Amino acid sequence: MTRGDAVATPSLRLLGVAVDVYKRIFTTPAISPPNPVRHSGFDLDVVVESVCIEAVDVESFTLVAATGDPLPAWRPGSHLDVFLPSGRQRQYSLCGDPSDRDRYRIAVRRIAGGDGGSREMHTLRPGDALRIRGPRNAFTFVETAPSYLFLAAGIGITPILPMVRAAGRRGHLVYTGRTRATMPFLDELPLHADIRPDDEYGPPDVPAILATAAPGAAVYVCGPPPVLAAAQRSFFSLDPTGSLHTERFSALPVTDGRAFPLRLARTGTQVTVGSRETVLDAVRRVKSDAVYSCRQGFCGTCRTRVLAGEVEHRDRLLTPGERAEHMLTCVSRSTGGPLVLDL
Repeated sequence: MTRGDAVATPSLRLLGVAVDVYKRIFTTPAISPPNPVRHSGFDLDVVVESVCIEAVDVESFTLVAATGDPLPAWRPGSHLDVFLPSGRQRQYSLCGDPSDRDRYRIAVRRIAGGDGGSREMHTLRPGDALRIRGPRNAFTFVETAPSYLFLAAGIGITPILPMVRAAGRRGHLVYTGRTRATMPFLDELPLHADIRPDDEYGPPDVPAILATAAPGAAVYVCGPPPVLAAAQRSFFSLDPTGSLHTERFSALPVTDGRAFPLRLARTGTQVTVGSRETVLDAVRRVKSDAVYSCRQGFCGTCRTRVLAGEVEHRDRLLTPGERAEHMLTCVSRSTGGPLVLDL
């Protein structure tokens, strides 16, 4: 053995030990669950700096920290939880410039027949105070894809817009909407964007649009449920080497649900969870301060300990070990019998 060999052997052993430690810490399911939501920042008090009309029934809101301090960093695809003066809680995608740490921008379409959140947002004026949480990211932009196809429908442009900027010439955007007048941020799109209002081109043919993606492309789709459903049905048969990324603006409807009794152990309150409502909705009927955020089973805010009963897990976050004693009330439910929660 040479002197060089004698020196190298301990080094290799140390490297092996380091690799083993890394595997134990960073690859265990409890620490790196599948499909994790990316978190950053915290609860913050902000002030509305400006309000701009972006399209018919769409306004953008620029927010700055109440303290004047820089805001937490964010990446394309991130969103904020916004707590409105009425107590309503809503999620809105960040659609500004990630390099600007002094302000956040979100945009909101006013829904006349909605539950009031968008209408309340449209009453805000410069100087109004809000509380936000985040940013959070469950719609992560993959920076290393060879190419990108973006399909944004209507207000679905909001999380897509920063991604299009980040992708540059590697990305192609197809932007659909009812009319040009209803489509926000048209003046901020790259020159090669493909703008297709329904009144000029007809309803979008989602499979045909997805078929234009290059092999291995990262495809991002954001819009109303029918657009997302069409993308999920057709994409992988069209491009099995690509990756599909989608984001919803509303909670998934409850399907194949059955009514069941629920008891909140700390108060003894009994409530029936309807066949078409979530456990979270039933809990909030009797406990209005129950915490939640995404309502889609990925953020973990509504994680609750289960004291009795069998759970049908429908989330994308909890590990098998966590599911033994906990559930996400926004999506998961009973397999049919009663549940008892530590609430």
